Amino acid sequence: MNQAKSGSGAGAGAGQDNPSRLIDARIDELGDWRGEMLARIRSLVKEADPDVVEEWKWRGVPVWSHAGMICTGETYKKIVKVTFAKGASLDDPAGLFNSSLEGNTRRAIDFHEGDSIDDKAFTALVRAAAELNMS
Repeated sequence: MNQAKSGSGAGAGAGQDNPSRLIDARIDELGDWRGEMLARIRSLVKEADPDVVEEWKWRGVPVWSHAGMICTGETYKKIVKVTFAKGASLDDPAGLFNSSLEGNTRRAIDFHEGDSIDDKAFTALVRAAAELNMS
């Protein structure tokens, strides 16, 4: 499945680098808990939606899409932030969303060092986001 397509921003002039390779490189360059967390998030997104398309946008943000953006995986000094583009429209029975709660559209999950991911709840959220995009 080679559905990855280029996004705008960093990497646009990087020749043959595709988004999946750029995300691999980001995970490797982080080299700490943030890289491990981003790799785990990526794995869960792909598990939840095998048809997901990886993109690289806004000068270096991994984006996962299916019929529209599902979520982003931003890395900062002290957090890994997963922002769901239409998160405000998703049911979150496990209460994963803990950031960007005041907006009308997006919702985010901030992961800190030592945090774990509720795999079942996270993959359900990704599936719901993909289904919302396809509806």
